[in-house]
Amino acid sequence: ELGWISKVHVNRPAVVRHAERIKKWRTVKGHWQAAWLLKAVTCIDLTTLSGDDTPSNVHRLCFKAKHPIREDLLKALDMHDKGVTVGAVCVYPARVIDAVNALKAAGCNIPVASVAAGFPSGQTPLETKLAEIKLAVEYGAREIDIVISRSLVLTGQWEGLYEEIRRCREACGEAHMKTILATGELGSLANVYKASMIAMMAGSDFIKTSTGKEVENATFPVGVVMMRAIREFYWQTGNKVGFKPAGGIRTAKEAITWLMLVKEELGAEWLTPELFRLGASSLLEDIEKQIFYHVTGSYALKHDLAMA
Repeated sequence: ELGWISKVHVNRPAVVRHAERIKKWRTVKGHWQAAWLLKAVTCIDLTTLSGDDTPSNVHRLCFKAKHPIREDLLKALDMHDKGVTVGAVCVYPARVIDAVNALKAAGCNIPVASVAAGFPSGQTPLETKLAEIKLAVEYGAREIDIVISRSLVLTGQWEGLYEEIRRCREACGEAHMKTILATGELGSLANVYKASMIAMMAGSDFIKTSTGKEVENATFPVGVVMMRAIREFYWQTGNKVGFKPAGGIRTAKEAITWLMLVKEELGAEWLTPELFRLGASSLLEDIEKQIFYHVTGSYALKHDLAMA
């Protein structure tokens, strides 16, 4: 429905002012902070996307996914029997089988997510993208993070973008699909809004800010714009689409701020792993350090949190 995006205008100064206000929000303290941090843990897509990934480091990642916070710390918070795990494990397609086998051996049902469709540049033929998606699903991935062709946005080829995402959604089959917009390369906040709408119209289960490989990744201005698009899409269709900021989110305070922003823009019902994820590789380390400090009153030494 091109009418939804034909006259889009984003008030950039207002969005930027709102983002600056978000940065100044006071974080919660004490038990409230611990609760928000544990909520953040359950929404993390624990990720490794390195050229030197091996079966052994994927196995370690999966173990950490099942035991994201040290058991004694969870017992101190009376959360040891609540099944606190991360939302998913995210790897390249070639490492999906390793992740699936490791999680199966650990006896947990954490889904494996795989990046696909020419990640991170998107500069591969559509046929290759579709084949990569199908292989990742065949290997056992239950979630697929595709990346769009930025050129289609920059040249205003909205029908072409819709068709590309629709075919990717078709290739995913039963797997959930997260569409990475690579917002730092879309040129404007208006393009971010339009691309968000097109992705949702084409059947995306989530829209995601970044690959983590761009110069500019998840920022609060693009987060606000994407969440406003999700809200508008929900009002128009009744369909709830998830949101995933990714790239550059490294501190516990940032994670809590993102959670608070989602609560303000979309409501508490979005604060579940089914509708909100944080894409991160090093965030969990800082969250566990903050929980360690909350429980013990002292800062963790390097060997205290070895699996971080």
